[in-house]
Amino acid sequence: MADLDANPTHNHPSNTSENFGYHCLSGKVSWKSPSNIAIVKYWGKKPGQLPMNPSLSMTLNEAYTETQVQFAHIGRDKGSLTFLYEGKEKPEFLPKIQQFFEKIAGDYPFLADFQLIIDSRNTFPHSTGIASSASSMSALALCLAEMKSLCMQPFANTEAFMREASRIARIGSGSACRSLYAGWTSWGASEYLEDASDYHGTAVRAIHPVFTEMCDSILIVSALRKKVSSSDGHALMNQHPYAEERFNHAGRQHAKLLQILANGDMEGFIELTESEALALHAMMMTSQPSYLLLEPESLRIIQEIRAFRAETGIPVCFTLDAGPNVHVLYPQKEKNIIINKLFHNRIQKEFPSLAIIHDSIGSGPQKLN
Repeated sequence: MADLDANPTHNHPSNTSENFGYHCLSGKVSWKSPSNIAIVKYWGKKPGQLPMNPSLSMTLNEAYTETQVQFAHIGRDKGSLTFLYEGKEKPEFLPKIQQFFEKIAGDYPFLADFQLIIDSRNTFPHSTGIASSASSMSALALCLAEMKSLCMQPFANTEAFMREASRIARIGSGSACRSLYAGWTSWGASEYLEDASDYHGTAVRAIHPVFTEMCDSILIVSALRKKVSSSDGHALMNQHPYAEERFNHAGRQHAKLLQILANGDMEGFIELTESEALALHAMMMTSQPSYLLLEPESLRIIQEIRAFRAETGIPVCFTLDAGPNVHVLYPQKEKNIIINKLFHNRIQKEFPSLAIIHDSIGSGPQKLN
């Protein structure tokens, strides 16, 4: 992570009492923040964008969003907001951004006094099984938290800054709060992890070396828009007949995964990861209304992964997001054999047009100069 003390382009007024009490009236801040893939899934939430169960994810490296916020003070409650995607105005994205700003207005009232121009870009296409809301909202949250430190009051330290960014990222997108840390990140109250909270993500530090070099190859079964939005999917858990047991079970899975990551139990990791992926889809298939998000190709790929693992003994497994695309997880040292013998020789022979995005465990957000 870049040094937070590195100054962005900004204008420091010499006398803050004559400049509306702000320490900085204009400037530009830029961050890049990665997406993440949850191993223990969060599905179902309480009011205030709080999770019904703890979750735990792996931060990605190549799938990230870069966001720049230019700001200029223009007068009390005279602020404006422009959103650009890759330099072009995208008014269709504005409602979600405006809703996010409304939710954080109590803690960030100064934003109403500034003209804001947000320019964002992703390194990956939408609808590919990579959580774009996680990377985009976390990158935006980092920019706003830095703007707060420049215009209002600096944070005590980097840890406090990252926790604040994680907290407001959560308000924009629950999974976004897990993108603020390198490697493995937890979100949700847990007696088994120090500093665990429903309000922000927490870095998981006790990680065996075997889990510090993991790869995630995403097999794009379908690039179509999801059949159900994440918000609607979470809402289905409110009246789900198996919701209470799912939440309790996820809590037990979370505690078990913390232990697995600490002691290097790859066999246990594979079993838990695949179980959690299928449990998410089981919840969707048994909700009212019911959704079947997996495609026939998804099931064939899962069968191929399991057959390959059984035949070779190579530690490779799958996980799923709320869609048909398949994330294939494996240690970095197995990458060549996975690509050549599993992807090229087996899966892509059956599905020759299948696109694959290769990623790996990441080092977390980075401040851009």
